Amino acid sequence: MFVYGAAFLVASAVVMMGWVVFARSDAATVSTRANLLRGLDPAAGMRTTSGRSGGSAMVGLLTPRGTVRRIQGLLARAGHPMDWPLSRVIAAKLVLPAIGVGFGLLYLLSTPGLLPLLLIAVVVVVAYFVPDLLLYSRGLERQQAIQLELADTLDQMTIAVEAGLGFESAMARAGRNGKGPLAQELVRTLQDISLGQPRRDAYLALAERTDVQDLGRFVRAVLQADAYGVSIADVLRVQSHEMRLKRRQRAEEKAMKLPVKVIFPLILCILPALFVVVLGPAVMDIVDAFNR
Repeated sequence: MFVYGAAFLVASAVVMMGWVVFARSDAATVSTRANLLRGLDPAAGMRTTSGRSGGSAMVGLLTPRGTVRRIQGLLARAGHPMDWPLSRVIAAKLVLPAIGVGFGLLYLLSTPGLLPLLLIAVVVVVAYFVPDLLLYSRGLERQQAIQLELADTLDQMTIAVEAGLGFESAMARAGRNGKGPLAQELVRTLQDISLGQPRRDAYLALAERTDVQDLGRFVRAVLQADAYGVSIADVLRVQSHEMRLKRRQRAEEKAMKLPVKVIFPLILCILPALFVVVLGPAVMDIVDAFNR
């Protein structure tokens, strides 16, 4: 009975994963995503028309709304990878534990006991959180890239504003010239404004979507400058200098942490081998002396 149940779980999980991976989006979704991504990448619209994503209706019914909101936040920080839409991530969170349970039951039949049962439980829990961990790692990498690009982008915007361009025109120029995630976020913010979203809400959404402290501080400075009538060129110049200072301080902090991080590999890997080479002959001579 357990064998049939495990085989059914594995087969249903594989079928569901295949459906999610190879199911195509409807025409309206493809057209909407192509229009929104047109300003980011010239080839994005063509890639979207051939992209595939699973339907979110069925997998959404099996996932709580809180989990869906948490995954949406992880996807936003990861930049919404085109190969992993929300429905595919939710389906992976359902399919991977099902596969783990199926193979775990088969393994439990061959070697019954408490330890295999605990091992299966750990594997199922880890399989459930694997998509979250991957998205979290992707989001951290993206946040670090935004932090590194922020100072240079603000310098470009400062030069553009001092040359006579408006703030949004300078932002558009920095978004077109840039190639990293910060440029993509700037272009998306301008798209939100062009679609009718208020500027304040678009800027706050940029800070919330990226969840980068330096970028959030810059957004608040821009909003305050707009509210109190402060020159935006002065704000950009001060913020650019501050971002460069913070970037240098972070680099110095990492350099100061490096000797502490090297201690543990030194103690665990290098010193034992050194003790064997240095003290090994002396220990052998002492053992020979006592044996005589």
